[in-house]
Amino acid sequence: MSFRSLRSSLTSSQAILPLIVLLIAMISIQGGAALAKSLFPSAGAPGITALRLGLGTIILCIIFKPWRLRFDARQRKALVLYGLALGGMNYLFYLSISTVPLGVAVALEFTGPLALALFGSRRPRDFIWVLIAVLGLWWLLPLGQSINHVDPKGAALAVGAGVCWALYILAGQRAGAEHGPATVAAGSIIASIIFVPLGLTFASEGIWQFSLLPMALAVAVLSTALPYSLEMMALTRLPAPTFGTLTSMEPAMGALSGMIFLGESLTLVQWLGLLAIVIASAGATVTSRPRKVTVVALDNSN
Repeated sequence: MSFRSLRSSLTSSQAILPLIVLLIAMISIQGGAALAKSLFPSAGAPGITALRLGLGTIILCIIFKPWRLRFDARQRKALVLYGLALGGMNYLFYLSISTVPLGVAVALEFTGPLALALFGSRRPRDFIWVLIAVLGLWWLLPLGQSINHVDPKGAALAVGAGVCWALYILAGQRAGAEHGPATVAAGSIIASIIFVPLGLTFASEGIWQFSLLPMALAVAVLSTALPYSLEMMALTRLPAPTFGTLTSMEPAMGALSGMIFLGESLTLVQWLGLLAIVIASAGATVTSRPRKVTVVALDNSN
């Protein structure tokens, strides 16, 4: 095999790997969200958020030992913003799904990375995938008479979580450029310092039941420790607009998790919306350009 063909093969593999990692992360985080929502009657949304962040941070610190990491001044600023965005995204989203169906909440939350993908687009075909994703969201959301059944406050909280999601993507790229997944542990510490006490303050009394701990631990692994580590791997290998467009599969994952685990249903039009979102994600993956940094790294290593 020639050097050129080998480099092309490696570049292709490195383009597919972030997609696979991101897919696993989305399945994990939406399954964890469904499990978390089933625990809301016992501990409340703020309480489950506190347990998720606190336990997830402990797991991440054991694995990555963030106290060994060194960040320069610029990275520290990005790390603080990343941690605040991570915590805010978790807190607002869990408050949202306490009153809004999981698939709808994820779709509204996705307006953050979708806007990021739109603002970062430069080529006409990039806009095509974004527009298809927008069309999918339009079909997915319960418009018309059924919109009255969507809690306005819950919907606003989901949009707020989307703003935090966009900041999470931008700050995560800068903060994690050198340390990769280990950055998640450092960011989670910052998020926990603020949002764990906040969640415990507004938690229901049932949060102090020891029987809740195993389920909360499962939520922490599925919704924080595993997916955010995997997302950081993808985030540092993809441009922010591409990452944002690829995550358009999140509403589909959320809707399916809601159906399977929570008994939430979708209309035919909403299923068409899911299909459009998946097509947009696949199209963005196929037409995305590998970053030049990857090619340079391969050249230097050979």
